[in-house]
Amino acid sequence: MRPWSDRPIVDCGEPLVALPRSLLRLEPHPYVAAGAPYGAGVDPFQLRSGVLARLLQAQADLQIRQADLCLAIFDAWRPLAVQAYMVEHAVDAECSLRGTDRDDPDQMAEVRAAVDRFWAVPSQDPATPPPHSTGAAVDLTLASRSDGIPLAMGGAIDAIDVISEPDHYAAFPQGSEQRVWHDRRALLASVMGNAGFVHHPNEWWHFSHGDQMWAWQTDADQAIYAGAPSKALTA
Repeated sequence: MRPWSDRPIVDCGEPLVALPRSLLRLEPHPYVAAGAPYGAGVDPFQLRSGVLARLLQAQADLQIRQADLCLAIFDAWRPLAVQAYMVEHAVDAECSLRGTDRDDPDQMAEVRAAVDRFWAVPSQDPATPPPHSTGAAVDLTLASRSDGIPLAMGGAIDAIDVISEPDHYAAFPQGSEQRVWHDRRALLASVMGNAGFVHHPNEWWHFSHGDQMWAWQTDADQAIYAGAPSKALTA
């Protein structure tokens, strides 16, 4: 359970809509490339309409502040099957990185605890949907507007490591490479926050609006986006 899991959800009925081409997509989609089971014709680059409106607002704000940059979308909506697949994919990758003995329950418990800090449980309970399954959450970074190349941010998206925490590099001095990474993360957080998004406490790349984490961070009485079913999405 997350601290926000007890927030009630009353879905506002907004549809999932495709991201326009004015928003840079990082393609091929990383989880499609990893073999995640989206199903034929399903577009992962979709969000609730109100969330998309806020994302476009953040993009406009960014380009006022720094005209040579744009948002680069890594991931948006995920069906539960994809969430489940990617959790196990992350577990496998972490086991390989650590050289984990999969027959050792203590070692496996450590791996799953590490993964759990970054990947939501693929809950089938409608009261506790994973954020991305609601269409409320987006993973993104900053990129050069001229060539679409993502900027270095001091750690890869989905890295299971303390370097993923948004303020990990905050104490580094001005002029250092680490401070550049921090300032870029802070810029991304600022434009997203001004557009009404909240920031995942462990992930510099993850923002959401309208889900349970948003309700918890903003002290809202309820979340406004429940799980969005895959049948609502087509190519």
